[in-house]
Amino acid sequence: MTLPAGIQFRPLTVPESMDAPDAAEFREYTRVRNAVYREISGRDDESITPEELLPHFLPDPSERRFAWVVVDGDDIVGRIGVDLPLEEGSHVAFWLIELLESVHGRGIGTAAYALVEQTARDHGRTVLQSWAEHPDAPGPRIEAPTGFGSIPEDRIARFYLRNGYTLEQIERESALDLEASAPEVARLLEVASTAASGYRVVQWQAPTPPPYLDAYAWMKSRMSTDTPMGALEFDEESWDAARVEREDRKVLAGARRMLVTAAQHVASGALVAFNELVIGPDPTGPSFQHDTLVLREHRGHRLGLLVKCAGLTTWRAEIASRSPRVITDNAEENRPMLDINEAIGFVPVAYNGAWKKVLT
Repeated sequence: MTLPAGIQFRPLTVPESMDAPDAAEFREYTRVRNAVYREISGRDDESITPEELLPHFLPDPSERRFAWVVVDGDDIVGRIGVDLPLEEGSHVAFWLIELLESVHGRGIGTAAYALVEQTARDHGRTVLQSWAEHPDAPGPRIEAPTGFGSIPEDRIARFYLRNGYTLEQIERESALDLEASAPEVARLLEVASTAASGYRVVQWQAPTPPPYLDAYAWMKSRMSTDTPMGALEFDEESWDAARVEREDRKVLAGARRMLVTAAQHVASGALVAFNELVIGPDPTGPSFQHDTLVLREHRGHRLGLLVKCAGLTTWRAEIASRSPRVITDNAEENRPMLDINEAIGFVPVAYNGAWKKVLT
């Protein structure tokens, strides 16, 4: 691997806390991360604090994370990352390369990708997958093989194609005006509650109460098997109470708040659907709707609508009343969830391409 003149790839220094003496690099790393996303989208929705980001870089038995800073002279100008799931027999690697616009066109991305692929090969991974936002632009487009959505053949797309990747799926990023949507959310909550007879809503904020740990872990494990993924490859994730507790600690360590809204089957007491809402330490910042799932055997009772609307109602009234909007992502072919989101009032704001390469 030959680096462009003046460029270094240096392993990221991960401090034990943001008060540690060696935390300065991680703080700058986070600033550059936020700047890259701002350059791509023109929005600050993805900006987070170093304190929020750090918990995701501390040791975790479910994955191994490699991270490098891209240094130009004395300045950090980008980042490189490779994540390796540690599920038994996993052959998948997830990666990112993010560079400030000021250093584009110098061959840094090409050199960074060589590091990504070599890292994957060194650890026996044969399927590489990566996501990128593709802002709309005129000109040729690439259709998703799922039959749902397309992206412009932009600079980022050409980079993936040049390195042997295929576009596998389009993800839609959507936003909801939390205040303006309130009347319709209230109406739809009534509709869903009527349709979901035999179920009731239960809610909690992180950390997850002990009585719900095992059931929540089971539902989280189904996110890797029961959601639309096209030809992308994901390991069937193993979740237990300990893993839920680890993830809760990450939320709390980053000064985030998370509300989980679940649907409970009254007759059996089982939790059968859930939705997650998260906000960072800034109460005026955007909120994020993370995972939503209805277990297959309980679909057809408007439970997805129920947990989303019940969650948004509590979120706006009790937790994040000053947050202006909620951001969420869905596979473009996931029409059941998109139908719910559109009915609630979510509107598209961006599209991401999911890319895959199988190593020989």
